[in-house]
Amino acid sequence: MVFSSALLENAVNEFAKLPGVGKKTALRLVLHLIKQDKDVVERFGEAITGMREKICFCKVCHNISDSEVCNICSNPLRKSSLVCVVENIRDVIAIEATQQFNGRYHVLGGIISPLDGIGPDKLYIDSLIVRVKEEEIEEIVFALNPNIQGDTTVFYISKMLTDLPVKITTIARGIAFGGELEYTDEHTLARSIANRIPVGQYVISEH
Repeated sequence: MVFSSALLENAVNEFAKLPGVGKKTALRLVLHLIKQDKDVVERFGEAITGMREKICFCKVCHNISDSEVCNICSNPLRKSSLVCVVENIRDVIAIEATQQFNGRYHVLGGIISPLDGIGPDKLYIDSLIVRVKEEEIEEIVFALNPNIQGDTTVFYISKMLTDLPVKITTIARGIAFGGELEYTDEHTLARSIANRIPVGQYVISEH
């Protein structure tokens, strides 16, 4: 692309760094902002800057939060004895959209993937074990992507929880193997959560 303005080019280049945004889409976004009133663009910039400067992660579940403890963990109406283990924050958003889960979460920050250099030590697994030991958690439900890495992570953590008095389940296979939770329609995801099964039964049926 040839730009008549260095300011325009710089803005387009920055937008194009966002995932899934190419140069043409970036140009369209920038041109849209140019047409807006100055105060609209300023609010947009302040929202992005404020988010980056003030946002934090929940010290309990590692979800994105505006304070030390997120609004899910601090909500007394949520079932504290039920914890859903997910790979990332996008999965929390996907599950919350189903309105079928009233427990709390634990965000691992990834899944075990030796080929990518991601081992158990790089995930929030130890803090999950601590939660099970210190909190009155009755059930852990795994909601990880149905693929080899997800299955490996479920197996690994399940082994660590074997001697602890907690029920271990996983979402039902309404989701195709190799699929991703964040791209699954809400109805299928809701049904998978409602029909969760014991991890042992899941491992036997799949392997």
